[in-house]
Amino acid sequence: PGGPAPRRGPRPRLVVTGRAGWMGMGRGAGRPALGFWPTLAFLLCSFPAASSSCKILKCNSEFWSATAGSHAPAADDAPEFCAALRTYALCTRRTARTCRGDLAYHSAVHGIEDLMSQHNCSKDGPTSQPHLRTLPPPGDSQERSDSPEICHYEKSFHNRAAAPNYTHCGLFGDPHLRTFTDRFQTCKVQGAWPLIDNNYLNVQVTNTPVLPGSAATATSKLTIIFKNFQECVDQKVYQAEMDELPAAFADGSKNGGDKHGANSLKITEKVSGQHVEIQAKYIGTTIVVRQVGRYLTFAVRMPEEVVNAVEDRDSQGLYLCLRGCPLNQQIDFQAFRAGTAEGPGAPQPPAASPVPPAPDTFPYETAVAKCKEKLPVEDLYYQACVFDLLTTGDVNFTLAAYYALEDVKMLHSNKDKLHLYARTREPPGRAGAAPGPPLAPWPLLGTLLLLALLPALPGAA
Repeated sequence: PGGPAPRRGPRPRLVVTGRAGWMGMGRGAGRPALGFWPTLAFLLCSFPAASSSCKILKCNSEFWSATAGSHAPAADDAPEFCAALRTYALCTRRTARTCRGDLAYHSAVHGIEDLMSQHNCSKDGPTSQPHLRTLPPPGDSQERSDSPEICHYEKSFHNRAAAPNYTHCGLFGDPHLRTFTDRFQTCKVQGAWPLIDNNYLNVQVTNTPVLPGSAATATSKLTIIFKNFQECVDQKVYQAEMDELPAAFADGSKNGGDKHGANSLKITEKVSGQHVEIQAKYIGTTIVVRQVGRYLTFAVRMPEEVVNAVEDRDSQGLYLCLRGCPLNQQIDFQAFRAGTAEGPGAPQPPAASPVPPAPDTFPYETAVAKCKEKLPVEDLYYQACVFDLLTTGDVNFTLAAYYALEDVKMLHSNKDKLHLYARTREPPGRAGAAPGPPLAPWPLLGTLLLLALLPALPGAA
């Protein structure tokens, strides 16, 4: 079981050893070695930034763009590579004040020093200008998007026995998760968590507290990595944060790069600063990212074949869209809602699923009335809306639930499953609590991998 079009051999697996690290980009490294940077960039993205003003991810992606594409300097182009390194170092210095205590920032600074030593680069010297992408000639777009056939997932199905089966996953609000198997959960999941992790795509979200001292969280950062795929697309990174919803990938491009099927991956801005849609036709996938109020929402339509395209499912670990939130991260918001509706003396939710106290600014009756205006059907989206108003006092969460349901209407292939009414907390032993690491081990795993990458010495090669 591979991906949608296993025309070539299985994808080589990344093996991280103590000698890998920055050595892959040292003297004697060719273009394939330089391409190692996006993998390191993804590890850096695994750590929530110390604050939204820390722009280390922007520095990382600019350096990756300068050294990992088809215009990357070769091993013997030391002056150009040194210029790119100095530009990278300058970018980190500009964001140093706002990145204190951020592991990704300090890792980048350490890596720059190693690379400068390996290439004998001086700290003083010229810097490089941002790479300007050459656009395809006018009239070439349709030809590039249609050819080769492998870059159009649906068209490739005339050689297969059955049509693709599409699934949907969404994340919105405080935060509420709808999995690929239509389970609906409300979770705490503070910090960085992987939503999707398969052979073609990685999606990670960072959730931060909505109010100081409150357990209510919402999505403040989103990172999407489209992996390099045959003759269709180069590896591309999309990053969004609060008040920053770009209409382009991190390298400034709006398609899949320089390959023949580049237009099988495209970004379209639907509403400036509020709504972006990404079409990845080569894997039959549509992604919708919105900013509603201060926070982000995510929705995806993906073929089941792509969803399950993982190299080692048993050891894959946590993958929220597929496995759901761990049981100890789930909140029974229906119990909380019932207790709130019955008044101060009502039984409180179970201790195993704590929820924040309701702000005084939104009585239960007011929350119900506001949610009814946008969500007349009393399904789980309506209930999630009421829960969010009670826990945050932010009326924008009404719109978050509304748009999440609108995205389901657009993306879900089974119109009979638009509205959900089932319970949200999975009982013990259910698939929703599939084995996977709790919150703490995920950043720890990223830390261990990153530390394994950094200690390589210049002479190790």
